[in-house]
Amino acid sequence: MKSKIKTPSESAAVLTNLVLPGETNMLNNLFGGELLARMDRISSIAAKRHSESYQVVTASVNHVSFNTPIPLGSIVKLEAKVTRAFSTSMEVYVDVWIDDPVKQVMIKTNNGIYTFVAVDQCNKPTEVPQIKPETEEEIERFDAALRRKQLSLILAGRLDPKDAHELKALFMG
Repeated sequence: MKSKIKTPSESAAVLTNLVLPGETNMLNNLFGGELLARMDRISSIAAKRHSESYQVVTASVNHVSFNTPIPLGSIVKLEAKVTRAFSTSMEVYVDVWIDDPVKQVMIKTNNGIYTFVAVDQCNKPTEVPQIKPETEEEIERFDAALRRKQLSLILAGRLDPKDAHELKALFMG
């Protein structure tokens, strides 16, 4: 196992783009699929930074929230960080913002949670460093990542619900 423990900020990646006409729907808002592609790219960069691996693969898109449309011409800022590392997989949280330079505000529009697996040159999973969260938000996301993983394993039939101790604690107090 890679013994180094890293912080989420060491994996931080930022992508800033304009929303162009060819990327919008009939309502002149950014296509959801275009946003998903951007989120996948930036989260893969965060996963590569954390894993110190040349190759990471998207294992799942655990959650994506489309809360606010992103209009044509907007400056879109995506921020990604690894929130938790397991043995070979990493959860990456992506926050999406509209950067309004006129009003000098950032408007949160979307977020998403991706899971990546680090792989070696033979495409075999390889171990990744563990995470030590520092901020309150990082700690909350770190703790929630284990619950999300347990739920995913239950739904996939790979974990017996009675063994999902984090989920029990959430619902049973």
